[in-house]
Amino acid sequence: MSHNDRIDALNPGTFTLDGEEIDFGPGESILEAATRTGHYIPHLCWHPEFGAKGSCRLCTVRINGRIGAACTVQAASGQEVQSNTDDLNGLRKTLLQMIFIEGNHFCPSCEKSGNCRLQATAYDMDMQGPHFEEFYPDRRVDSSHPDLLLDLNRCILCSLCVRASHDVDGKDVFAIGGHGIQTHLLINSPSGKMVDSTLQASDRAANVCPVGAILHKRVGFAIPIGKRKYDNVALSKQVEESKP
Repeated sequence: MSHNDRIDALNPGTFTLDGEEIDFGPGESILEAATRTGHYIPHLCWHPEFGAKGSCRLCTVRINGRIGAACTVQAASGQEVQSNTDDLNGLRKTLLQMIFIEGNHFCPSCEKSGNCRLQATAYDMDMQGPHFEEFYPDRRVDSSHPDLLLDLNRCILCSLCVRASHDVDGKDVFAIGGHGIQTHLLINSPSGKMVDSTLQASDRAANVCPVGAILHKRVGFAIPIGKRKYDNVALSKQVEESKP
């Protein structure tokens, strides 16, 4: 029995997303139901393997006229959800511009270019430039681990590595600390460095980063330009092509 068949067997309700009817199962959020049925709502901090965090707000939608995060709002029968509208995409573009200026996101020099969800989402939202004045932060780069590199200048605080380390790896290597502009990723080790942590290159936490903050050493630029995940197909187009 397929996943969709199991959902049908549970007698789900339906809501509309940009005028199209979407079915949902018990406990599913709007974003979960939309993604499962092949519909794209922009997001950065949500991942189907982990619970919703709601920190990036990029998945903001209008639900029966009211604003909410698609990753945290539970789907309900009769909801009329709007996502792909000019005003919501404009808000998303502004959020992306703020993320870009808050960290050091210089795509041409980043090993994750072409495989970066932040970069791909900016292209998808037709973001032409950062618009705001750059912060140019000077944050720590941890190269102490034999197999991994951590560049906090590129971290977008999505907390995916935190959730992966806790939920999948059972290690709690990462945490988020600080307040406001000083919020940053923490390493659970005596020295605060990855080399003294229990993190391994095969851990889920080391392989879930959507940007270039956590990188594997000695494999940079191994995939040539033009063959990377998002080089030729936009995120929304990929989702359309994956529909059953």
